[in-house]
Amino acid sequence: MKALLVLFLVVGPVSGASRTWTGQITDSMCGTNHAAMSPGAKTVNAHDCTLACAKAGSKYAFVSNGKVFRIANQSLADIAKQAGMTVALTGDLGADGQTITVSGIVPKK
Repeated sequence: MKALLVLFLVVGPVSGASRTWTGQITDSMCGTNHAAMSPGAKTVNAHDCTLACAKAGSKYAFVSNGKVFRIANQSLADIAKQAGMTVALTGDLGADGQTITVSGIVPKK
């Protein structure tokens, strides 16, 4: 029992562990689809759309496997640089299961 307790104290709870997801940096208004910003048949670039929405007050978000996550640390410079792009995002998932505190972003090709 002591060994298990010591292991838990050293490793910590698993839910707070850093992990990596693959997905797209987006914004909270558009979420999984930027089509609302596409007048008529014109296609809107996801990067430009995400930046425009963020400038208008929308918060940056992250989409992975169809699920939209909030990003806790909005001021991280790499978020704006990678807006609209597919990335490998590393961070900690909050206790709410919906918010990620980002620690790293790597572009995916």
